Amino acid sequence: MSGAADAAPAHRLAPGRPEQRPARPVDRIEPAKQVPRPRDPAEVARIHLLVAVGTDRHPFDRLVDWLCEWHAEVADRVDLTVQHGHTRAPRLPDAVPFLCHDALQAAMAGSDLVVCHGGPATILEARRHGHLPIVVPRDPAHGEHVDDHQQLFCRRLGAAGMVALCESREELRGALGSGLADPDRFTVSTDAAAADAQRAAVRRVGRIVDELVAASARRRHRAWWRWTPPGRDGARR
Repeated sequence: MSGAADAAPAHRLAPGRPEQRPARPVDRIEPAKQVPRPRDPAEVARIHLLVAVGTDRHPFDRLVDWLCEWHAEVADRVDLTVQHGHTRAPRLPDAVPFLCHDALQAAMAGSDLVVCHGGPATILEARRHGHLPIVVPRDPAHGEHVDDHQQLFCRRLGAAGMVALCESREELRGALGSGLADPDRFTVSTDAAAADAQRAAVRRVGRIVDELVAASARRRHRAWWRWTPPGRDGARR
């Protein structure tokens, strides 16, 4: 029988049991599994998913559309809150353009899974609340940002295991399916040491990405009239 009786120390006996009953060996007692948020038994069959696209002025229709399509298939198992920013409002009951700081904190604290864009602040907030965020970076090719810094940034974080990176519809659906089957797969430690380490790591990766983006911008905006000396073969370098 599982429950409080199993979790009790080995030397304690259940009420009404004879004292000669052998105690359960200590080495067979399994530690209780820790979860980031206590869940009501009535809600075990459902999860709450928060989608946050940030405050960037560019729309992010691609991510919101992917989430709405997926949610239509699992609406009986998933409660969905979408902060859609400047993206057109989806036809969902819990869709809001923006959330104030306190409301965003409450939404993250009360969610089982977090899906977000590649904004460093949103990613850090999600991790601070114990989530391994499922991240879809904005793509400038789709008019979602001015450059590719979110893609560069999130690829570095994905390689470091700090986010679950999804750059396609199929990858996103795969991550969501895994999260629906076992939300605990998308949790991280929230102790102070881990929080300090992750902030330092994100800042370090952010500086690297900023340098990459700046170098790319310099190459793109190189003046067409700048004279470059020819090589030995007469070709311009």
